Amino acid sequence: MDTQNPMSTVWPLPVRGAPFTRADADLVRRMDAISAATACAKLHGMGVTRTAVQGPTALDTGSRIVGSALTLQFMPQREDVASGLGQEYVERDTALWAVLETVQPGDVLVVQAWGSHFTGCFGDMLVRYFKRRGGAGIVIDGRIRDAARVRQLGVPIWCTGTTPHYASQTDLFPWAYDVPVATGGVLCLPGDIVVADDDGAVIVPAAKAPELVQDAEDHEDWESFSRMRLEQGARLSDYYPLSPNSRAEYEHWRDNQTKQPAQ
Repeated sequence: MDTQNPMSTVWPLPVRGAPFTRADADLVRRMDAISAATACAKLHGMGVTRTAVQGPTALDTGSRIVGSALTLQFMPQREDVASGLGQEYVERDTALWAVLETVQPGDVLVVQAWGSHFTGCFGDMLVRYFKRRGGAGIVIDGRIRDAARVRQLGVPIWCTGTTPHYASQTDLFPWAYDVPVATGGVLCLPGDIVVADDDGAVIVPAAKAPELVQDAEDHEDWESFSRMRLEQGARLSDYYPLSPNSRAEYEHWRDNQTKQPAQ
């Protein structure tokens, strides 16, 4: 491969997928109250069972994000097509740089990195730019570098760890964006909704989100009620999950919570 002309003539790079529609902003706002665990459980009940991203954990505990998915795909290097020779001077012409120019406020960047221990998909400068563009967070089934500086930026990140390597230094190359990705064993389509917290990241199919929100809002409410009753000394088997009697009690409590003061 000619390092003076780093982009492949074998296969045109970077690859960009078709235009997509971001998740509805009001729907994302409503999902902000829903935990990753609740989203995963509700989707399972709806017949969508592979939604929990395996591997990545929160870089900083206490982090949480909900947002529309923007996608980035790394692929294995092959020297006649694409390699990391030339370091960042090659990378700036790849999907890695290109996807950052498309970030909109509230986006969650979901990255397919094959669980690589050696690819530092993002570092200080790229995360800094992502933040300035208004990105909400990043989920990577791979690693980051410049960890101390990245933590200072306060961008919520789920990854598998850290490495001193830059993105294309070893086995992978930034290949495509706005395409379907497989991240931690889960399919993510551009425009899906990402919910991530200390339990991990969950990919919510965009078409399933309205039904999930309606069901999950009730779930979160009754769990709050059950939590309160358990703190008051109630029996676990009566309130988790709700029995028919405790369901009626919860509905009475919920109705009282939502009543408006008399005029």
